[in-house]
Amino acid sequence: WFAAYAYWALKYYGHDKVQLVDGGRVKWEKEGRPYSTDVASQPATSYHFKSSPNEHIRAYRDHVLDRLGKVALVDVRSPKEYSGELLAPENLPQEGAQRGGHIPTAASIPWGTAVNTEDGTFKSLDELKEIYGGKGVVSNKEVIAYCRIGERSAHTWFVLHELLGYPDVKNYDGSWTEWGSSIRVPIEK
Repeated sequence: WFAAYAYWALKYYGHDKVQLVDGGRVKWEKEGRPYSTDVASQPATSYHFKSSPNEHIRAYRDHVLDRLGKVALVDVRSPKEYSGELLAPENLPQEGAQRGGHIPTAASIPWGTAVNTEDGTFKSLDELKEIYGGKGVVSNKEVIAYCRIGERSAHTWFVLHELLGYPDVKNYDGSWTEWGSSIRVPIEK
């Protein structure tokens, strides 16, 4: 999912020529494809951003709060995080929010639901449409995905926006770390 986060971040900053490898490094290795573990040496350079960020693919807390009940919210965290039993992933307990639960009206669709467990490739388009459509996440609604800090939800953003072609999908990268630590925002358990 970190590759999808890098993809989303590059798209946010206006880079259009970005791609993901379906199945990632694990599938690449299983297929016996060449790769190197050598550390690349690149000369230092200055990066000059020449555009404006693509705010159409990013949601902020106040936008989410304003749009509650009007958008399809997708909580892509684990069921234990969604229910409030855990404040953060089990392997990152120090990175939790102040409170547990989920944003009201959010559908629980863990990010890994979109991939095949045997090789990490994306499920078929028909399977993906069924997974998301079955929870009310459809292409004719604005969709906002969130997780803990935006990395897993970037994977879901990629699935919905890039694979399924949903026109209005945003990644709330403040995600649960921001929402669950904010005051005056509703939380459900």
